[in-house]
Amino acid sequence: VRGTRRGAGITHGTHGAGWTLRPPGAESGVGGYLKFHRTLAFHDFTPVGMSLNKRLNKDRGDCRVIEGQKIAIVLPAYNAAKTLEKTVSEIPRDIIDDIILTDDFSRDNTAQLATELGLHVVRHDKNMGYGGNQKTCYSTALERGADIVIMLHPDYQYSPRLLRAMCSMLTSGHYDVVIASRILGKGALKGGMPLYKYIANRCLTLTQNILMNAKLSEYHTGYRGWTRKVLETLPLNRCSDDFVFDNQMLAMAINDGFLVGEISCPTRYFEEASSINLQRSIIYGLGCLRTSAQFRLQKLGIPCSNLFKK
Repeated sequence: VRGTRRGAGITHGTHGAGWTLRPPGAESGVGGYLKFHRTLAFHDFTPVGMSLNKRLNKDRGDCRVIEGQKIAIVLPAYNAAKTLEKTVSEIPRDIIDDIILTDDFSRDNTAQLATELGLHVVRHDKNMGYGGNQKTCYSTALERGADIVIMLHPDYQYSPRLLRAMCSMLTSGHYDVVIASRILGKGALKGGMPLYKYIANRCLTLTQNILMNAKLSEYHTGYRGWTRKVLETLPLNRCSDDFVFDNQMLAMAINDGFLVGEISCPTRYFEEASSINLQRSIIYGLGCLRTSAQFRLQKLGIPCSNLFKK
């Protein structure tokens, strides 16, 4: 979009004239954005000092740019104030229709900052756990009409710039689930992943691939996307509210025959990035092995978990 004086591109007026966004070459008075022919107005109630990008995100509405599908990004947040703005600044808002942050009773000002950034904010009145937070994320996105939902951690450990590629994969019709893998390529160790976590990741993934008859490069990334059909099919209420939620959800998707695609993703490990300690990592790893064993027993006709019951 080109910004010029009134009559072409972006214009600004006062006392109700607001901002008008039109594609280059559009005739004066004909509002539109790509093929959707709409006008975005930002009147005097817009907070002073809010950047144009924040205003666009706040009021841009439902564009459905990619294949006519509504795309939502969900941010499961807990004490993410230090990294939230950096993460949100790299989200490609020209293709994203909705950005939802679920604050899991943070002790910092995560929810306030998210509101200032123009995100849709849901705040828990008590800590629900990592899995419980995601359940709220997904249910909220579906309630708001999303066709594609991608979970992105707001701690800036994963690159938001890959959202465009993930959206394209999910709207192509080829994949029902897309995960951004830190293991494809050499990004994990280069990005600072501790060696013990890298080794544990590889060993767990090998074991799970064998037990689940799959061929993924990893099961443990926190950067993943789903079609609406997947989210409406999986009984997420059966999953844990703890960190093993991610693994259980992916296992259920594979069990139901949904197609999983992968994309290589660089990662960043730094002080502000969230990461579980060694004790929690061991508990998580054992939970993953248990989930995979339950998956295999279910396939052998020995049901032993509610996760895979029809």
